[in-house]
Amino acid sequence: MINSRFLVFSVVLVLSSMWATAALYFDVRNPLLGPLLAGFYDAAMVGIWWRWRNRVPGLLLWISSLALVVGWWLSIAPSNDRPWQQDVEKLPLATVDGNQVTIHNLRNFDYQTETQYVSRWDTRKVDLSALRGVDLFVTHWGAPLIAHMIVSFRFGVPGQDDQFVAMSIEARKTIGQEYSALRGLFRQYNLVYLVADERDVVRLRTNYRKDETVRLYHTLLNPTDSKALFLQYLHWMEEQRRQPQWYNALTANCSSSVTSYLASQNIGGFHRWDPRIVFNGLAEKLLYQQSDVATDRLSFEGLFQRAVINPRAKQLDQDPNFSLRLREGQPGF
Repeated sequence: MINSRFLVFSVVLVLSSMWATAALYFDVRNPLLGPLLAGFYDAAMVGIWWRWRNRVPGLLLWISSLALVVGWWLSIAPSNDRPWQQDVEKLPLATVDGNQVTIHNLRNFDYQTETQYVSRWDTRKVDLSALRGVDLFVTHWGAPLIAHMIVSFRFGVPGQDDQFVAMSIEARKTIGQEYSALRGLFRQYNLVYLVADERDVVRLRTNYRKDETVRLYHTLLNPTDSKALFLQYLHWMEEQRRQPQWYNALTANCSSSVTSYLASQNIGGFHRWDPRIVFNGLAEKLLYQQSDVATDRLSFEGLFQRAVINPRAKQLDQDPNFSLRLREGQPGF
């Protein structure tokens, strides 16, 4: 009969060793030393398990070894001073004067392909008193539990030109890095609060990236909560400039800051550790069930199908009224 303490010790040892091995492999910056240390740690853990198993010396050695790796890992500090890729090289900056907000370094690239573009960073002014609504873009790329979310704020007086300011929380990659959900669980990427024109950040995903499906939803946030959320984004942007943060695919990703904030303010019925929030690919159904998005009385399956914008975005492409025309006929607009 298997000793229960031995079984628990073995399972915990295996799981913690997997994490520590990956942390050493990915986050030791030396490409030779990282794999060497990861292999040594693995061998040491196998030795501890084989020699002491569930006895006290083995437990103490395991805890000490894991504590060393965790302490080292937590000491790795993020920095804004790294060789960033061109599309995330500038951090947004906002100044607020009453209701007047000026946003600097708003990304507005013109793409020819996903990796070829004309770089342009704009300055844009918006009036908080003219904030008319908040929309949500959700991007899926084949992983059902994971999605990317972009929150877009609509400003303007009815009958006049509208402005759309899109906020996309992303992994800030250095030159040569590619995004990996596995690497995103470790200290590989900074977090960046990107501010962009929709013809940049949305069209990139609908028109130029392969196998990405983008859906558009109109949220039912009231004006007070909409303004508070926009100002919270500005706060996060300034905080990021002063104190860089690590991206984490599970705990500090494209939606975790927003859902944590909404939960703390009792907006939308969010609970921070609802599995549909942690695994944000399931969040659309949660929003539908809580009546946080306009549905036009469609079933969830009907709304899910109608919300897809890729075909229309490809048709509009260079249209100067891309954002307005993208919403024509969509549920809630």
